[in-house]
Amino acid sequence: MSTTLENIERQIGENPILIYMKGTPQLPQCGFSAQTVQALMSCGERFAFVNVLDNPDIRAELPKYANWPTFPQLWVEGELVGGCDIVAEMHQSGELEKLIKEAAARANAKEEGGDA
Repeated sequence: MSTTLENIERQIGENPILIYMKGTPQLPQCGFSAQTVQALMSCGERFAFVNVLDNPDIRAELPKYANWPTFPQLWVEGELVGGCDIVAEMHQSGELEKLIKEAAARANAKEEGGDA
């Protein structure tokens, strides 16, 4: 049985684009999660999500692990990008799409056996 911390590390390590959110991309359960996932979806790349409302252990431990107190949290290639405000700013400036497209391209290259 793995610990919550091990689960978090595995999720972050296995998913190049990952959002920890309240609800699901199709049915967000808070306005901040809705705004963040909408910006992420506009980038047009696949991403993973964890619904922290269904995972109270992750909801309790991730803020300590990430040193980030709130949700949603966007992680790209193992690094915390930030929450709603940061993602919204990056979306407005075009930085988010660039970051997401580059991460997706590297992940796809790895899946195809290339060195990215």
